[in-house]
Amino acid sequence: MADRRLQVFHAVAKNLSFTKAAEALFMTQPAVTFQIKQLEEHCNTRLFDRGHGRISLTSAGEVVLEYAERILSLSAELDTRLKEMTGEVAGVLLIGASTTIAEYLLPPVLGEFSSRYPKVLPRLFVANSEIVEHRVAAHTLDIGFIESPAHLASVASDVCCDDELQMVCAPTHPLAGLKSVSAQQLTQHPFVSRESGSGTREVTDHWFEKQDIRTDSLNVLMELGSPEALKGLVATGLGFAIMSRATVARAARLGEVVAIPLAPRLIRALSVVYPREKFRSRLANTFIEFAKQRLKTAASG
Repeated sequence: MADRRLQVFHAVAKNLSFTKAAEALFMTQPAVTFQIKQLEEHCNTRLFDRGHGRISLTSAGEVVLEYAERILSLSAELDTRLKEMTGEVAGVLLIGASTTIAEYLLPPVLGEFSSRYPKVLPRLFVANSEIVEHRVAAHTLDIGFIESPAHLASVASDVCCDDELQMVCAPTHPLAGLKSVSAQQLTQHPFVSRESGSGTREVTDHWFEKQDIRTDSLNVLMELGSPEALKGLVATGLGFAIMSRATVARAARLGEVVAIPLAPRLIRALSVVYPREKFRSRLANTFIEFAKQRLKTAASG
């Protein structure tokens, strides 16, 4: 029900690109440009500064974006409530997930949920835990799944399941034959780490610190933003990584890598987060409960 001009403006403002907004909205770029021009004429002010192939929000654009997000959120809430009056679980569900959860745990959950509720359209946004949590707090995602505790006061969280992190290395690595490995032993070898903002990075750093190992004393070979990239690199024998057991289970079975428990073991909680004060639809509640049950099963498998 929201004004189409606001929807287009929101997409352009979030992408800071007319081209990317057009792709996201399945529109032509001239059509997007026309909608923005119409909105600027209605507001009697420029909403974007354009120059050198880039665009940025003007001060007026920042104000319009703040209200556009609230209006679009209320519009979506209205649509959902009207659908729920018919007893139907339907509509668009904006889901965010960290890379580990999105790539290894969530796909079968989404598939089964879509089969059970065919009138629901899930849209999945993948980023590290920090970005997902901030997107939930900004109301641009309905719910998010993260690998670290929630940090923002405006976000509520529920634990979904436990997930064990293990040391992962090539079968030829000097540590590959151990039954468990300590923090002190790991300091002697090159470390391939996740990037800052990653939930895995946060809990790994905390684990080292609890063992009286300063993270700046580790022999960090490089930082990577993808579990697949980490797994591929450690398989070459260049270093070790600390990764979710779920992300390497198949590669370990195939003998491509070795996964060894840490000593002491490192168990973290995977959480679902949602805006603390925002109306939660029956659709969101249904998916949260469904996902919590399935993720608990998947993580323990």
